[in-house]
Amino acid sequence: MVGLMCAMLLRPHSVGPEGVHVRGGLEIDVAVPWDTVASVAIRRRVDEPKSPRITDTEDGTEYAERMQNETNIEIELERPYAVRLPGLWPRGGENPVTTVRLWADEPRAFLDAARPFLID
Repeated sequence: MVGLMCAMLLRPHSVGPEGVHVRGGLEIDVAVPWDTVASVAIRRRVDEPKSPRITDTEDGTEYAERMQNETNIEIELERPYAVRLPGLWPRGGENPVTTVRLWADEPRAFLDAARPFLID
């Protein structure tokens, strides 16, 4: 448990010139390049406990990296983008998604960091 907590502190989600890195523990690091991103918004959502990371919705397929079953950032993609998770399908492997959701401790700061890369 201590190792997982340390991984969350030392490997947080990040925003940079190449895109967004969505991280979970030591094994998950999903890079989402800016050319696939349509929008980034603060949108809080609470999911059922033990929900899978990859789920089908009426709008497409989404990947959620939750904290205590919650996300507060939603990244809509221009087109399906393949994310690779550890393990085998359906919980892992390569999955094309249209939405990425994550938890950011400071959602406004996350949005402020993303804004310059979204403006053409």
